[in-house]
Amino acid sequence: MSKALEMRRVTLSSGKISDYYMDCKRVTLSAEGAYLTAKLMLDMIGPDVSAVGGLTLGADPIVSSIAVLSHLQGRDLAALIVRKEAKKHGTMSYVEGPALEKGAKVAVVEDVVTSGASLLKAIERIAAAGYQPVQALTILDRQEGGSEAIRERGYVLQALFSRNDLNKNI
Repeated sequence: MSKALEMRRVTLSSGKISDYYMDCKRVTLSAEGAYLTAKLMLDMIGPDVSAVGGLTLGADPIVSSIAVLSHLQGRDLAALIVRKEAKKHGTMSYVEGPALEKGAKVAVVEDVVTSGASLLKAIERIAAAGYQPVQALTILDRQEGGSEAIRERGYVLQALFSRNDLNKNI
């Protein structure tokens, strides 16, 4: 994770100002990082889950890596990409991916959770598409209210790392 950590003042997508930035794409877009992230998250995903999905762009490499690794392990999770805006032509859909049975269980992933808004938006759109979000996973929980917001909606955020883990290395 040290490859992704930048100690600088930055405005986050939540609008909050932070003294550090975690650019998880530096990890998830490298071969080793993609594999390790997928391996750790796949181990957390319940056996009854049929797909993994998340909001573009942060979740895209995570979703793809988990789907590929699941195939290599004989599990074959489908990959779902959730758009920020509905497609203006064709399907006009928020959720892209293979057709799944209505009610299919989905693990929803995000790279970093601050307020939880992006992950909750993905959960909402996956549910609106007729699927059942059952898990919420992230690489980093910044511990700035996102976990609580997600819990208020009935989900438990599972994180590979938290702000407390980073504090040990800063």
